[in-house]
Amino acid sequence: MERKTAIVTGSSSGFGLLCVIELALKGFIVIATMRDTTRANNLLELAKERQVENSIHVTSLDVTSSKSIDDFKIFLENYPQINVLVNNAGFAVGGFSEELSIDDYRQQFETNFFGVVAVTNAVLPSMRARKQGRIINMSSISGRFGFPGLSAYTASKHALEGYSESLRLELRPFGIDVSLIEPGSYQTNIWSSVDQLENNPDSPYTLFMENLLNEINNGKADYGDPSDVAKLAAQIASSPGTPDLRYPIGKGVKTNLLLKMTLPWKVIENIILKKLKS
Repeated sequence: MERKTAIVTGSSSGFGLLCVIELALKGFIVIATMRDTTRANNLLELAKERQVENSIHVTSLDVTSSKSIDDFKIFLENYPQINVLVNNAGFAVGGFSEELSIDDYRQQFETNFFGVVAVTNAVLPSMRARKQGRIINMSSISGRFGFPGLSAYTASKHALEGYSESLRLELRPFGIDVSLIEPGSYQTNIWSSVDQLENNPDSPYTLFMENLLNEINNGKADYGDPSDVAKLAAQIASSPGTPDLRYPIGKGVKTNLLLKMTLPWKVIENIILKKLKS
């Protein structure tokens, strides 16, 4: 029996790295993609430690580059089947909307949204031909709930959520499933740009930014273990039956989503703004 093959984008660190390991442990051959393959050392060391190094194939892929996508399509011709795609590549732009440039927003969408569409379209012909496949898009609680200071990131994840809903409906007749994982706060380096935000004393948002950064720092003790998210991805990839569309995960995530569905928005915004003005 041929072993199943999975692709993970953005696999040099964070959720992506751990997803590669967990999928390999489930028996998949895993194509671990990253923009810079010289950053694969941590992944390969952990793979060796977990004795799955022979199941992992590292290759270069920049999800924002058409040339890189085309090269990746050629690379995939070496594999008889692609069973799972985990669209994980992403980053977070932090800052208040007025103080971000349009280019900041474009760069955020190029990776977090358009990159997902490009890679998905690259693998869909193979999945359709075999009438099977699973696409797992790494979203965020920010894809369901807007937060101040993260408008670019939140917008990109909201777009990903809408795209995934439509894509799931389009692909179900072809035996292809689409799912979203919606993590809350986890200790991964996606938040490095937010952590490095500087409080500009001349900004009209100075006090707001100060309190926002305090909230972020105070909440770090409650950050979850990113391996839980990777294990969830591997479970979705390998479980029989039709997976759900959405998988919220992390401390307080389901509660926040329930509150948004049940409370009037004015109540929610008053709670958030009061916290950030304290």
